[in-house]
Formats: sequence, structure tokens, C-alpha cells
Amino acid sequence: MRRQWLFFLLICVGIGVGQETKNVLVLENLIEEGLENNPQVKAFYTKSRADEARVPQAGSLPDPMVSLNVLNLPVDNFVFDQEPMTGKQLAVKQTFPFPGKLSLKENIARKGANVSQANWEELRWQLIRNIKVTYYKLYFVDEAIRTTEKNRKLLTEFVAIAEQKYAVGRGLQQDVLKAQVELSKMEDKLIDLRQKREEVESRMNALLNRPIDQPLAKTSPLVYKPFSLNRDDLEQLILNNKPLFKAWESRIDQSREKISLAEKQYWPDFSVFAAYSQRDVLQSGMGGVDFLSAGVTLNIPLYFWRKQRKRVEETTLLKQSVEERYQNVKLQTFSALDNAISEHLKLDERVDLYESGIIPQATQALQSAMIGYQTDKVDFLTLVNNQMTLFNLELEYARILSDYNKNVAELEYLTGDILSASGN
Repeated sequence: MRRQWLFFLLICVGIGVGQETKNVLVLENLIEEGLENNPQVKAFYTKSRADEARVPQAGSLPDPMVSLNVLNLPVDNFVFDQEPMTGKQLAVKQTFPFPGKLSLKENIARKGANVSQANWEELRWQLIRNIKVTYYKLYFVDEAIRTTEKNRKLLTEFVAIAEQKYAVGRGLQQDVLKAQVELSKMEDKLIDLRQKREEVESRMNALLNRPIDQPLAKTSPLVYKPFSLNRDDLEQLILNNKPLFKAWESRIDQSREKISLAEKQYWPDFSVFAAYSQRDVLQSGMGGVDFLSAGVTLNIPLYFWRKQRKRVEETTLLKQSVEERYQNVKLQTFSALDNAISEHLKLDERVDLYESGIIPQATQALQSAMIGYQTDKVDFLTLVNNQMTLFNLELEYARILSDYNKNVAELEYLTGDILSASGN
């Protein structure tokens, strides 16, 4: 009897298997490690730097050409002082694109670098979202393991109570068997949960660029943090902050610059050259005067109806395509926002319902059943059923709380802002 009342006291005060307070995962540390070590993020950052280095190259003049020439050298004796037109020449040539072309090329490269920068920032937000979602999945598994171990301990006590009452003739064998079956089901669930935790650990390690089989500490308890949502405010956050939108806007600007560059191709580029020819004094004693030459060459866009005109048409259509794809990205993003808001409101209501109603009511029902069982007013099957009902509700609450935080992470990714910190 003393053992039974001790068990009853354990239920009433809610003492169970708790999480260790030391060596727990800190979400902010995981995010910092992921941003620093994730190979895909590092690759996008490296590419953004490479595209930035391309900007001054695009606006630079073509390299000048230097040539060393031999002029009118006779092939009968290969001497330089026989013919008056024989000489040695040094020539320099520089090509100049039509004014405005270089600045347009530099602007195009700069817009491309902006796209790479925005893509890198977008990937960072994706990684933050993925780390948070994985962390909250890990939290649910940890909470499920904790709850299952707590209930396994209680069911072990149930089996002991049922066996004791059966031994003294106050209980039924089916009570013992029922408790043993539920206890075996708990053991099976723990096996499944531990395997699930290994899978989530592998996913987190991949995001952090750690060894896949590296074990992770337990997660910290989650706290429900409600905040109000205003769709107009969230939509404005997306328009102002989301790197994905900035990337597409830079692509559109880049397309405009490409159209302007294509229109500039109607105008010719030109090259300036200068040459200095040195002549030897002839064998006859005459000549020996050096020459200086200079000139300008132009390319003529003679086939403009097949090249330049079509190039303008091509770039115009490409700009239209980019704008249409950007509109599609906007529609998909705002549709995802609507779905996330709807899911958030549903989860918010469910968390509140479980915290303020369902869990306390199920706990009271179990306590009442335990009192009734101690006084033989409630049968053992009712007691076990109430315990399993509370167990399943605790698991569902942990799942809802995990989904709620995953939903917040999705909203933060969509808006490019930390909503829980900003209060939006």
C-alpha cells in the first residue's frame, strides 16, 4: 500500500524523467556554426566575390596591341641597307568602344554581382530556416522520448500494482496483461523514436558540415511565444527585405542595361594606331630617314538588320521573360505567405487549447482515476486508458509546439526578418 501511495504522489506532483540541464543544444550556436561552415553557403559567398571582381574588368578598355615589324626586307641577301623602303617598325594600337558601351558593360556586371550577393543572402535565410526546422524536429523527438520514458516508468508501477493486487486476490489477471502489453508498446515506441533521432541528427550534421554520425546533445525546452500577425505588414517586409526579390529586381535592371548596350551596337568602335619605322643609311650613302605613321580604323555595322537589330529584339524579349518570371515568384511567395499565416493561426489556437484546456483536463481525469482505483471505485482498465490518453495528448502537444515553431521559422524565411525578436 505504501508503494501504491508513493506512486500516486509521483503522478500528482508530475515528477518524471527530466531533461539534463547541462550539455544542451543552443539553437543560436547551431545557426552561427551552420552559416560559417555550410559548404553551399560558402560556395555562394565565393561566387559573389568572384562576380564582384568581374565589375572593373567589364568596364576596362581592351588591352593595347604592340607589334614589332620588319618592312620590305629583300630576300636575296636579307640586309637592311640595300633598299630605300626597308626598315624596322614599332607599332602600338588601342581599340576604343563607342562612348557609353564600357559603362553599360560595367553596370551589367555590377547588377550580376548584386544578383549573386542576393542569392547568397537568400541561401543564408534558407539555411537558417532549415536549421531551425531540423532543431524543432529534434525537439519533438526528444520530448517524445522524455514523455515515453516517463510513462514507461509509470506503467512499470502499474504492472507492479496490478501484480500485487492480483496476488492478494483483489485484482484480475487481465489487468496485469493489459499493463504489460502497454509497457511493451512503450518499449517499441522508444526503439522507433531513437532511430528517428539518429535520422534527424544526420540531417542536422549535414547542415552544419559535421560528420554525419556525430551525436548531438539534447534540445532545450520550447516556450510558446505568441505574437500578432498582420498580412499587410508581412507582405511589406517581403517586398523590402527578401533577398530573392532583390535578386530578381537586379536581374530586371541588368536586362534594361543589356537592351541599352544592344542599341549601342549600332554605333562603331574605333581603333587608333601609331607606328615608328627606323631605316638604315643605304650602302650608297643615301636614305636613312625614319618614318612615323598613324591612323584610325572603324568597324562598320553593315549587317545591322541581321545582327544589331536582332540583338535588340533578343534582349527586349529576355527582359520581358525576366519580368514575367519575377511576377511568378511573387505569386508563389505570397501564396506561401497566405498558407503560412493560415497554418500559424490554426497552430496558435491549438497550442492555447492544449495548454489551457486539454492537458489540464486529461491530467485531472488521470488523478481522479488514480484516486478511484486506490479506493476500488475505478477498474484498472479505466486507469490505464486515462494514462494512455494523457500520454498521447502530451505527445500531440509536443508535436503542435514543434510545428508552431517550424511555422514561425517559415514566416521568418519568407519575410527575411526575425519575427519573434521584432514583435511583428
